[in-house]
Amino acid sequence: MSGTVLLLGGRSEIGLAVARRLADGRKVVLAARRKADLDASERTMLDAGATEVARVEFDADDITGHRPVLDEIFDRHGPVDVVVVAFGVLGDQQRAESDTAHALSIVHTDYVAHVSVLTESANLLRAQGRGQLVVFSSFAGVRVRRANYVYGSAKAGLDGFASGLTDALHGSGVRLLLVRPGFVIGRMTEGMSPAPFSSTPDQVADATVAALRRGRGQVWVPSILGPVSAVMRLLPRALWRRLPR
Repeated sequence: MSGTVLLLGGRSEIGLAVARRLADGRKVVLAARRKADLDASERTMLDAGATEVARVEFDADDITGHRPVLDEIFDRHGPVDVVVVAFGVLGDQQRAESDTAHALSIVHTDYVAHVSVLTESANLLRAQGRGQLVVFSSFAGVRVRRANYVYGSAKAGLDGFASGLTDALHGSGVRLLLVRPGFVIGRMTEGMSPAPFSSTPDQVADATVAALRRGRGQVWVPSILGPVSAVMRLLPRALWRRLPR
């Protein structure tokens, strides 16, 4: 891999950790809602060996703006080797149960906006003839729990979409890596008690980059969540609904 690394979600802890591991000797494009706030992110990429860092204004929730932004990035900074899609929100489950607008905003960011940006990115990579997409699903989407069903349902939808897109890309020269982390200890989960089999952004990034380099299509982080997910699907609903986040 020698082309540009594009990070959609330029302040994401996991996204930055992945991009940092890919940056050495390459151009990195950081796309975020306020590019002026990316000083620390840019310094991280330069310290990791990036030859150049570009900043681009990107509002993940503005789906009508996705294609123009991506067109500009591919035209000015291509060829693009890796597109890392790393934006998202956790939201407030309790609020979402009574506030329809809040529930919809979670689903819009974590599912609808992902469908848009993945479709547009896949089409541009197809036209380019090669490239890799990285998208982060979640263990929460394997079987949606009562405790976080709005976020979990969005991730379940994203997981299904990404799995289908992987098959649609077969033979095109473009590959998609679907990453399924469990509870990640970081800004998004600050103040929450870590769940079993938790990981850090660096651990997720290590597993992601290793899977990219091996040409894998999916990876669980940590790996034990793969077999755990199979067991979870078999639990009786009466027990399942009592499980915490």
